[in-house]
Amino acid sequence: MDDYMPSRYQLLGRIGEGVHGVVVKARDLQSDDKMVAIKKLSLRTKFGVISLNTVREIRALQHCRCDNVLELLDMYPDLAGISLVFEYMPHTLYSKLKDEENPLSRATVRRYTGMLLKGLAYLHGLRLMHRDIKPANLLIDRHDVLKIADFGLARIFTEPQQQSSKVYSPQVATRWYRAPEILWGCQRYGPSIDLWASGAVCAEMLRGVPLFAGATDIEQLALVVRTLGTPNQKDWPEVRSLPDYNKIRFPNSRGERWEDIFPSCTTRNEISLVDGLVRYNPAKRLTAEEVGF
Repeated sequence: MDDYMPSRYQLLGRIGEGVHGVVVKARDLQSDDKMVAIKKLSLRTKFGVISLNTVREIRALQHCRCDNVLELLDMYPDLAGISLVFEYMPHTLYSKLKDEENPLSRATVRRYTGMLLKGLAYLHGLRLMHRDIKPANLLIDRHDVLKIADFGLARIFTEPQQQSSKVYSPQVATRWYRAPEILWGCQRYGPSIDLWASGAVCAEMLRGVPLFAGATDIEQLALVVRTLGTPNQKDWPEVRSLPDYNKIRFPNSRGERWEDIFPSCTTRNEISLVDGLVRYNPAKRLTAEEVGF
């Protein structure tokens, strides 16, 4: 936290620390004392090589101009690597969900879901998949606008017809929001993994608790199978060819009714949206554009 900082920024204190670096709060003295968050990133891994995740995050943010994607305001080198300057966001969706005294209203859930999908539509239009959509990475400003943040795992994806030639790591996304194809070891996937995650986030806002909260990858898959039913080849022809599909067997399941999973006040449209996003076959999931928010 004692690294170099330009004189335009007045350090106010540390506000977070994660795998990818420290985040501090500061005042921008050249912009009407606007509050900013400065994310300090190392350009090198613990092995001394250039961090590809850091480079990817910077490249992704430099091209983003959307109301629902966190904007990169400035960046500068420091003693440890590079610092990225963002608008200060006082809340995350995670902190909002944890606030039991002020539960989200149905109107707020719809607004946040719309903002999330609008942001994803913009990113996917840039051929960029986020790969780590979860409540902690969805920031909320003082005007209650939701913005997608943390692009450390983001990657450019190829055109659908070229998808088979591009291989990605299945070790992405936080387990509770990880699509079933990557839980089964798929390395050829696309932006539909972000849509599965957004469906899980929407369901969590509607229910107040996570949709699938497995403690391990196997338990995560078991919860998905119990809820959606055993996947079949007619609906998802590629399922049996996934690398890890035959490594473990789950009891056959007919699945549960969405109406039995959500509170009785949940509307048909809300359930229909979750159903359109949380689907086994990636090709049959709604896209952010199709939702029409």
